[in-house]
Order: sequence, then structure tokens, then C-alpha cells
Amino acid sequence: MAHLGMSGLKDHELMLRIRDEDFTLVTNNAIDFRRLFRKEQIHPGLVIFVPSVAPAIQRALLETVLDYIGDRDLVNRAVEITLSGETAEIEEYEIPLTDVTDS
Repeated sequence: MAHLGMSGLKDHELMLRIRDEDFTLVTNNAIDFRRLFRKEQIHPGLVIFVPSVAPAIQRALLETVLDYIGDRDLVNRAVEITLSGETAEIEEYEIPLTDVTDS
């Protein structure tokens, strides 16, 4: 994010950039960003790493999840990749639309 000038931004500030520039976010901050993405009527997608792992492992998981995603449309979708031992498991689901007054 630093190369995009986004380091140091708060989550809700990042969400503004994500929305405005149509980014699919890749994060290990599942709780905060699931909550923020639920408030969006439409969003370009969310990829979550569970659990937080070292950068070298994140790169390997990213390759795996990108292979999974392929040419899928991630609009209003989340893809979670979980590392359990040496096995990566992927779950894809819709992030449901909620009333923005919900938190």
C-alpha cells in the first residue's frame, strides 16, 4: 500500500480509495474489512488471508488464491484462504448487503 501512498490510512479511509478506484482488497484484517464491505451496496471484492502469516507465505497463498480466482467476477464476493498446517483451503461467499445503519 505504501507504493500507492496509502500507508498510515485508517480502515475507513482505505475503504474510500477502494470504492473510488475500484480496488479488490487483499488483507488479513478480516473482522474490520468484512464489516466495512458489508456497508457497501456494491464493491469490487475482498480477499482475506487467515491467519496472518509471514510475507513469503502470503506470496505463496496469493498465488494459490489468484489461480483459484482466475477470471471470476468478484463483485460483492469475498474469498478467504486459510492455511491449516501445510494445506490451503479456499472459501468463497457473497458479502450480504445490509442496512448501513447495521454495524
